[in-house]
Amino acid sequence: MRQQTFRRGVVPPFMLALAAAATLVACGGGGNNGFSFIPLPSGPGNPPADATYKAEIRRTAMGVPHIKADNFAGVGYGYGYAQAQDNLCTMADSFLTYRGERSQYFGADAQLVASSTIARPKNIDSDFFHRHVISVDVLKKMIDAQPDNLKKMVEGFTAGYNRYVREARAGGSANAACRTEAWVQPITTDDIYRRMYAANLAGGYSNFLSAIATAVAPEPTGPQKLSARSHGRKLGVQHAALDIGELPMQVGGREGVGSNMIGFGRAATGDRSPLLFGNPHWYWRGPDRFYQAQLTIPGQLNISGTSFLGIPVILIGFNDNIAWSHTVSTARRYGVYELQLASGDPTSYMRDGKAVKMQADAITIKVKAATGEMTQVTRTLYKSEYGPMLNLHAVNAKLPPWGQTAAYAIRDINGENYRTFRNWLRWNQAKSLDDFIAIQREEAAIPWVNTVAVGRGSDKAWYADIGAVPNVSPDQMASCSSQSQVGLALRASLGRAPVFDGSRSACDWQTDADSVQKGAIAPSRMPSLMRDDYVANMNDSYWLANPKAPMTGYPDIMGAARTEAVSFRTRMGNLLAQGRIDGTDSYGARGATVDTVKRMVLDSRVLTAELFKQEALDIVCALPAIFAVNGDLQAKETFSPARNVDTTAACNALRSWDNTGVSTSRGAHLWDEFWARALLPSDAIYTTPFDPDAPIQTPRGLKTDPTTVDNLRQAFGAAVLRVEASGYAVDAQRGDYLFATRGGKKIPLYGGCGGPGYFTIACSDNRLDKGGYTMDKDPNGNSYMQIVRFPEGGVEAHTFLTFSLSDDPASEHNGDYTRAYSAGQWLKVPFSESEIKADAALRSTSIQE
Repeated sequence: MRQQTFRRGVVPPFMLALAAAATLVACGGGGNNGFSFIPLPSGPGNPPADATYKAEIRRTAMGVPHIKADNFAGVGYGYGYAQAQDNLCTMADSFLTYRGERSQYFGADAQLVASSTIARPKNIDSDFFHRHVISVDVLKKMIDAQPDNLKKMVEGFTAGYNRYVREARAGGSANAACRTEAWVQPITTDDIYRRMYAANLAGGYSNFLSAIATAVAPEPTGPQKLSARSHGRKLGVQHAALDIGELPMQVGGREGVGSNMIGFGRAATGDRSPLLFGNPHWYWRGPDRFYQAQLTIPGQLNISGTSFLGIPVILIGFNDNIAWSHTVSTARRYGVYELQLASGDPTSYMRDGKAVKMQADAITIKVKAATGEMTQVTRTLYKSEYGPMLNLHAVNAKLPPWGQTAAYAIRDINGENYRTFRNWLRWNQAKSLDDFIAIQREEAAIPWVNTVAVGRGSDKAWYADIGAVPNVSPDQMASCSSQSQVGLALRASLGRAPVFDGSRSACDWQTDADSVQKGAIAPSRMPSLMRDDYVANMNDSYWLANPKAPMTGYPDIMGAARTEAVSFRTRMGNLLAQGRIDGTDSYGARGATVDTVKRMVLDSRVLTAELFKQEALDIVCALPAIFAVNGDLQAKETFSPARNVDTTAACNALRSWDNTGVSTSRGAHLWDEFWARALLPSDAIYTTPFDPDAPIQTPRGLKTDPTTVDNLRQAFGAAVLRVEASGYAVDAQRGDYLFATRGGKKIPLYGGCGGPGYFTIACSDNRLDKGGYTMDKDPNGNSYMQIVRFPEGGVEAHTFLTFSLSDDPASEHNGDYTRAYSAGQWLKVPFSESEIKADAALRSTSIQE
């Protein structure tokens, strides 16, 4: 067998041949070095010699692969190979995570290499979590629920990945950081199903990883009396809740990752096609980073877009007739159950007066010591009928560990949702917007995101938060909510997530007559909206998908409606959309065209600066220009003695600043640092508070009372000190301190974090005074971006993959897309056969086995 590379799409037919014991030479294409191909013995994910996988991988500009095959196994084969070719080290590392084998290779106490939907826990906790949550029985349910075509894609993806592993380990220089490491191994189809299932959990279990991984039962101490501390509600005692603050959540939390999306109907575009702008703000590194590709099976599948590494189907993208995107939803996808433990047995709990034994799961993890010696660690973890048990003390030190009378379990609706990837694969093949909507309602499977979609021939754009969400009634929230001290603390911290009494079956999640899943809200009771002007979401609730048609009356667990101020990013997104429709912005004649949307989503306007800068400068730049700063609330530092700061240069820089975060703007970092501190003393600094009847216009105005003035001046002084400590001038260009590094060179970037009201997102996790706002560590921000419309007879799509396709420093596609993004040069991605074949960068590689 030979892998062949040809330019401009000239590909001769394959010879089907496989010599199982022979060493076969493969010629690398697409800028990668060639490797000897050494077949492995037959086994899972490595089919016998009479099985056939074949695919053509055609790479166009920026290395985007367009994978063409005759069947689902073949297209999966090409996709698995391409992903591994570009991101082998990250993928191989991630499969250790999902198998629970990190400690075996990297030790127990090391953290995961990069952040993801599980953050960066210690290896040992990650291992126990994944082995416990993705147990053998769960994995079987996941596999059994998949349709045949998806199973074929998984099978092919596994074989394609394994083929590249064999080639990489045999020689060459690509993926040099890992290709010879012992942990870079062939995988089985089970590894892909584990990875798919893990993606389900981002809105639930994944946020409680350490609490689940360390939930070891206490030793029984004999019969116990019911604890008033733990069960005050049952004894008629009310308790004040512990103040534990808001528990951090990677996905679904106030400061978690997010996204923007706007679907413009034909009344907004002014032509015969609607238009979609989609832009998840996502991880730039690690296993959850996006990968862009097109998958084609003539007559069956033709889909372009993005998915997470290790996922064989497209999660956000477009086909010949449909385009869609996602944003993280405010709906809570999980709940906590407070369990009354059986007397003398902390691993049994009472339910309707009867003791129920928990399911024990004894897990042994191999651990590599610093000396290289291999040891073993065993924990016995437990599951209730609701889900895994929790060690709340691991979440917050003020919360107790598993006790003798009370314990806590978590239920994640998506832990029981095996339909997600069937839903996405059906969307990959959808024929119309009506078809797309019908699939969403039939499956009700989308796990933790909102959806906006447009379709060929449709006048309107579609918004929905229709997926898997716990079904709890207002009566249950009143009668089942825990009143214990711990329960009240959790309720205050987790917002709309139910914290229920687990001792009564009356507190089980309900099932509607038309629910698709037990315990889930029926799709008929979930929010959706069709509009011919626009629908949008920027991570606030469904309520303001279009402020001209606010939605209310949906279950409280879906998110706030009229009760909470929306983010400045949500306000900015709606102002951008409305300004484009009305023609009141600076982009020319009214109407959402590709060219105008391209510009407006990259122009990095900062809403808080537009609203408050002049008022703020009038306050913080008033005499005296030199004053004492007592501390930095953001950094939780107290200055003793107080530090004097001269704000003259900073005030001058902000007066001259253009209120944007484009790479050439000067002074934006001063505003970022100031605004991050301005709201810390209190968000009640506005003269006009939030008004639910004017949600895009409020709050507004800054108070000038002595307390607010002092707080704002202290915040500004601390911001100036931070900028001075950074070594960057107060009027430094944005791109000097906001950047990504590729090949040892800085690539200037633009945008900022959502807090100040940036719509263009580049949110660094690095402090300004620790090397600038680098996007090289664990940032999130604009990731896969797409603008899609459906002109007659074709598809027009413009995209970015901001961090580039490959994480291999030696790849030519490690930084090319990032440099294009820096320059604002959108890629008009080829979609049709004629466009692909005409692409000047085309390189075609055919593989088979």
